[in-house]
Amino acid sequence: MTYEAILFDCDGVLVDSEPITNGVLCEMLNEAGWLLAPEECMRLFIGKTVRSETARIEARTGRPLTDAWMAEFYARRNARLQAELVAIANAPEAVRAVHARLGGRIACASGADRQKVEMQLAQVGLAPLFAGRVFSGHEMPATKPAPDVYLAAAAAVGVPPARCLVVEDTVTGVMAGVAAGATVVGYSTGDAGHGSPGALRAAGAARIIADMAELPALLG
Repeated sequence: MTYEAILFDCDGVLVDSEPITNGVLCEMLNEAGWLLAPEECMRLFIGKTVRSETARIEARTGRPLTDAWMAEFYARRNARLQAELVAIANAPEAVRAVHARLGGRIACASGADRQKVEMQLAQVGLAPLFAGRVFSGHEMPATKPAPDVYLAAAAAVGVPPARCLVVEDTVTGVMAGVAAGATVVGYSTGDAGHGSPGALRAAGAARIIADMAELPALLG
């Protein structure tokens, strides 16, 4: 099939943010009384919003998940991202290549909050390529694994989901892309920052790539 648009997840696909964000979350959960190893935190929370895990967090810490706690999490997370964030290897080059080839029909569809997504894209120099086509699950009726954010992104680029390629690195994200009716490519290097190749395939990814440099060749 020839694809007419590519819809990208952000965290773990375009920017290497998951270890940073999960590192801050792990620190704060430990401070709140849930003694959790970084690897376990990554396994539990990758691809999910903190708010979606409110019941689990409250049960393990014995404390309510307050707006003040979330505000501190966002502030500490953003400070670390601004200091440490880098792009996923070969992602900027792949995005520029497909942007040129598709006449700009690309979008970023993330489960994260808009401030974080736009800050990250700007930090790695990708913001101009996604200008006006950034979508946050926080602003949709339902976030991933619901398809809403991908349906919105496909509508914005004017391409039916069935003609879109989605690039995702988590099971939750793959499920969202599949539910939207798109073909999903799973990106996984096999490390803890991404879903495993087997898990992504089981969730519905049509194929797996381990290097973003492989992406432009998949357009058909």
